[in-house]
Amino acid sequence: MNEGGTDRPAGQTPDGETRDVKARNGGACDVDVFIVGGGINGAGIARDAVGRGFSVALCEMNDLASGTSSASTKLIHGGLRYLEHYEFRLVREALMEREVLWAAAPHIIWPLHFVLPHQRAMRPKWLLRLGLFLYDHIGGPRHLPGTRVLNLRTDPAGAPLKPEMRTGFEYSDCWVQDARLTVLNARDAADRGATILVRTECVGLTRAGDHWEVRLRDHTDGTERTMTARLVVNAAGPWVDRLLHGPLGRPESHNVRLVQGSHIVVPRVFDHDRCYIFQNPDGRIIFAIPYEDKFTLIGTTDHEYHGDPGAVRITPEETEYLCSAASAYFRAPITPDQVVWSYSGVRPLFDDGAGKAQEATRDYVLRADPEPGAPLLNIFGGKITTYRRLAESMLTRIEEHLGRRGGPWTHDTPLPGGAFPKEGFDTLVGTFQAAYPGLPAALLRRLARAYGTDTPTVLGEAHTTDDLGHHFGADLYEVEVRFLMDREWARTAEDVLWRRSKLGLRLTAAEAAALEDWIARPQ
Repeated sequence: MNEGGTDRPAGQTPDGETRDVKARNGGACDVDVFIVGGGINGAGIARDAVGRGFSVALCEMNDLASGTSSASTKLIHGGLRYLEHYEFRLVREALMEREVLWAAAPHIIWPLHFVLPHQRAMRPKWLLRLGLFLYDHIGGPRHLPGTRVLNLRTDPAGAPLKPEMRTGFEYSDCWVQDARLTVLNARDAADRGATILVRTECVGLTRAGDHWEVRLRDHTDGTERTMTARLVVNAAGPWVDRLLHGPLGRPESHNVRLVQGSHIVVPRVFDHDRCYIFQNPDGRIIFAIPYEDKFTLIGTTDHEYHGDPGAVRITPEETEYLCSAASAYFRAPITPDQVVWSYSGVRPLFDDGAGKAQEATRDYVLRADPEPGAPLLNIFGGKITTYRRLAESMLTRIEEHLGRRGGPWTHDTPLPGGAFPKEGFDTLVGTFQAAYPGLPAALLRRLARAYGTDTPTVLGEAHTTDDLGHHFGADLYEVEVRFLMDREWARTAEDVLWRRSKLGLRLTAAEAAALEDWIARPQ
């Protein structure tokens, strides 16, 4: 339950409370800023804006992070391969943000070490050395180890690889639980006063002089209502042009090219905790990353997509491509029948005219709608690593229209659960294990990875497994599901099992169905 005795997520305000927001704004509009899109960019902007003193509402037609923001390779990184396309500013900004985000959310972000085997037929050693030297130094001060050369004939990282792989380069980046990063930004925004409306679609945008009328449809019950805002941010990701085409009536708008990226998950291919980055003859790269303890994540693909972003699915050709690319390096071949799960996402890259999908810029572009009247600000492109900087850039634009409120503040402010030293995760886990000796150590470690310092809030008064409530399978219990429903907008088993966690890999189909039934019951 939230403060005040309601059982809705924090920040999910009913219609009556919208009128209170309008009163606080002097009766002119319901909110200063209305954001369409509940991916990482929309959630990040909502957090920054409300923290500066703007009144904010955000709508997402599905679940938070249900599109691109839960379908990444889950890396906080500079993008080593972007150096080949001379995107030095983007790489520098991303590398600087890697340090900032790690400090802000050390429970869901942590360092990884990547092994890049040298292939004579691919890029020469001197080019790899140069690229990695730049990667180590253009991002400014860092706490991650620098590049080192590996003898793959003696280093354990060479054991899973084919014997012709003799030399490798090891460098560092970070891992992120991408969907949780989005949810934590939304949670912080809501805790600071923002209104977060999930499963609520923007179906109409009308300028009414100096403000917007935003027509919303609740996908839960089909009801519609209208909110007013002084400014609208179009953060709809792959649907950014569709918002301009439909609710705004601009069928000629074309600003993004949609690029499909797919990943496969297979049983664990190697035993150590390092990752691999493999070069392919077509110029692309793929990663092989330890995943959820017992698995290996392999991805990604990169090709044009022309369908409904909500209907994207991995193709047999993509599965075969990823298996073949990984098998070119690993001693034991990877085959499609080993795939236990796959996922696909659509990246909305700014259409810069690049000939190939992998050559299109990953940088973001912010553009104001040229029509007079109430301002509309659109986001094209971007990557998860630079979402916070994108939000700061968007706030600069917002302040040009609405006036300055508070200054930038997110650089050194932790996200929910992240208020502990970035290298102190094991200490945090030890504290929980000492405080909850009656709970399994593995459960406490998983909860700490998901919720950080909020873990005691999730557990409540529970000190034994009997106190955790209904057991849904694996180590998922009622107290956690209730927390996700009450505080993090979870509404379905998919929200819980594939976005708030990856426990879908561990629950059976029958257990997942039982969880779905339990969530659907009146609580």
